[in-house]
Amino acid sequence: MPASRKDPSPARPNPWDVARQQLDEVAALMSLDPNIHRFLREPKRALSVAVPVKMDAGELRVFVGHRVQHSVARGPSKGGIRFHPDVTLDEVKALAMWMTWKCAVVNIPYGGAKGGIACNPDEMSAAEIERMTRRYASEILPIIGPEVDIPAPDVGTGPREMAWIMDTYSMNKGYPVLGVVTGKPVNIGGSLGRNEATARGVVFAILRAADRLRLPVAGKTVVIQGFGNAGSFAAKFLAEQGARVIAVSDSRGGIHDGKGLDPEEVRKHKAETGSVVGFKGADRVTNEELLEVPCDLLVPAALEGAITERNAAKVKCRILAEAANGPTTPEADKILEENGVFVIPDILANAGGVTVSYFEWVQGLQSFFWTEDEVNARLRAVMERAFDAVYARKEERKCSMRHAAYMVGVGRVAEATRTRGVYP
Repeated sequence: MPASRKDPSPARPNPWDVARQQLDEVAALMSLDPNIHRFLREPKRALSVAVPVKMDAGELRVFVGHRVQHSVARGPSKGGIRFHPDVTLDEVKALAMWMTWKCAVVNIPYGGAKGGIACNPDEMSAAEIERMTRRYASEILPIIGPEVDIPAPDVGTGPREMAWIMDTYSMNKGYPVLGVVTGKPVNIGGSLGRNEATARGVVFAILRAADRLRLPVAGKTVVIQGFGNAGSFAAKFLAEQGARVIAVSDSRGGIHDGKGLDPEEVRKHKAETGSVVGFKGADRVTNEELLEVPCDLLVPAALEGAITERNAAKVKCRILAEAANGPTTPEADKILEENGVFVIPDILANAGGVTVSYFEWVQGLQSFFWTEDEVNARLRAVMERAFDAVYARKEERKCSMRHAAYMVGVGRVAEATRTRGVYP
């Protein structure tokens, strides 16, 4: 198979259906007030916009973008912006809901939001992406702001795009507004440690789980699906803990070497070739096959819907830490639970990104910035407190970690919603 072709993948389940099913399951388990349940099942606001962009060749293309705010019960909404061909309104609604629970699980004063444009940034020039980003920012400008809704990077976006959004917003306001987005470059108000924060949070959660399960990470085998920002840094940090990374993948396919892969060398290879595929000395595997490689630690770090009832029984790991949003369906969850897989759910495992985004927002509002060591220490404290709260609920209710995390997160949002009441 040529390296430029992507692995074929089965149709993913509708993420909005998955997100609401997860909420419904935990609402029943915790006997959630039906009125609050109905309130939380719907997003507060969903905006879809046309994003016209003049391409380099002179053609005008019109992309479709979305921004969804699920809840503001606990504070302004917060969530990333995704540039990907498969972006849909239902996907963005699901991601916004997951962000609500995630912020509540780590107990930061945000609600959940998400945004995205259906596009393929790999086929666009930097100038085209900039024009698209700035036009999208202009279209959603009425509903974002440092006290309203604070975007951040997600799949297909990064500090560069956040700088363009911050500049576009600031030009419209007439003065610099550092707090309108997070994940910015450090030289315009970004936070040290933000780029690696999602992966660090995943690793802090894994280390806490390993301690509870008496399963030292040193010497254990690791498989990572998705070698983007979160996946590549997770590989690096786990290798630094003495684990052996034996398989990784990206959208074009995966590689496997039972003796172990050097994450830094794989990163260099991907930077040079555009993919992990073809790394010297490693065997080629598909993304589907990669999820079935026996290992101690499995980290899905790609897109949602990777583990379903079709392949869950073939997953052979002890700890599954969800660096991606929504990688496991409810049907797959049941199979993993029956097979003794300890799942660290996405709304806990990958909350490091939004936690350090919160730190960046706070630093920007105060114009007082922390050292990287301070950021990482505060992140570790937040992740460990959150893990301990979820694990305690799991032990108390004799349930899965996902249900426990949802009980913590949904419970906090429900309580805030109940306290505030319904206006008018």
